[in-house]
Amino acid sequence: MAGLAPARLRPRDVALVGSAGLRNRPMRVVLSALGIAIGIATMIAVVGISASSREQLMRQLDSLGTNMLVVTPGDSMFSGEAAELPKEAPAMAARIAGVERVAAIGGVAHSVYRSDRIDERDTNGITVAAAQESLLRTLRGSMATGAWLNAATGRYPSVVLGHVAARRLGITEPGRQVYIGGRYFTVTGILAPLPMAEEIERSALVGWHAAQDLLGFDGHPSAIYERSTDESVVKVRDLLPRTVSPRHPEEVEVTDPSSALQAKAASAGAFTNLLLGLGGVALLVGGVGVANTMIISVLERRHEIGLRRALGATRGQIRLQFVAESLLLSGLGGLAGVLLGAAATWVFALAGGMPWVVPLWAVIGGFAATLVIGTVAGLYPAVRAARVSPTLALHAG
Repeated sequence: MAGLAPARLRPRDVALVGSAGLRNRPMRVVLSALGIAIGIATMIAVVGISASSREQLMRQLDSLGTNMLVVTPGDSMFSGEAAELPKEAPAMAARIAGVERVAAIGGVAHSVYRSDRIDERDTNGITVAAAQESLLRTLRGSMATGAWLNAATGRYPSVVLGHVAARRLGITEPGRQVYIGGRYFTVTGILAPLPMAEEIERSALVGWHAAQDLLGFDGHPSAIYERSTDESVVKVRDLLPRTVSPRHPEEVEVTDPSSALQAKAASAGAFTNLLLGLGGVALLVGGVGVANTMIISVLERRHEIGLRRALGATRGQIRLQFVAESLLLSGLGGLAGVLLGAAATWVFALAGGMPWVVPLWAVIGGFAATLVIGTVAGLYPAVRAARVSPTLALHAG
């Protein structure tokens, strides 16, 4: 007489027997899955927040461009004091092939105050500078409120405030007056933030001609901003020192303000590995919790295991049942963790005005990690369950 062949478990059957233990102990399932969820949520949130920050910086770079260079005077090799750029330097820089737009500012030896009653020492760290009309377009800036300097206002006592300067002065709208160089200037506008020209954000800008006529500005630029074609940036950078100051090119410094944003974007994930490590530890702890839950489940369900073995279930089917149960438990925790991590990233991005970015690889990798943890955590309990003797299990029950 031929031996009886054991019944085969279809995927649906495996899911049913694997979920039976979870359905009967919902509170234990929640607490065990919570450890997995916290680990995955941490990892997803860390990667998502880092990716969202980097995306915001890259969008800023795309809008502001990486084709701007700033020319400033260095130190004189002979006196050691600050050098001076020629008055003609902006016009000379504009003649370089590939340069599309040039603008300059010039330092003015005055401070800005809310009124003539303010102590002269209370400058709030705000500088006063003469500005050419083309500065706003060259910087690709915009006005938060009011209007930029033009051919008319640039000749009269008018001033545009950087957004940091406006905040420090307590001015929120145009039409107010500030005290500069012994007379009042009318605020015509406030600039929006300029990430690639932070010195402008802390400045009070008056027209080039008004600064010369009213504030004693000598006409020497303290900084020149130029935009060139993307293909010409390197060549223009090499030509700028000897073009703007033919006699002393060594006293000219040329910087790329976009490099700071690029470095910031590159370092946006500097601590990602550390935080991912912490998330990995939390995930490992969650896996230990799953393994512990499964071991307890095996001990509590010895009678069930013995009954199934007595009814013909093989050791392989018992192992498969408990591995499937562990996988379902970890999968539930992983799914909850992905949703929590994505939600945390969304809240952070919304609060910071950033784009919401959660890399697909992080979601897939995080969920796959939970399945691996679930498989490993369920192996020992599954093997232990398969070794339970049907006779002893039924007798113990």
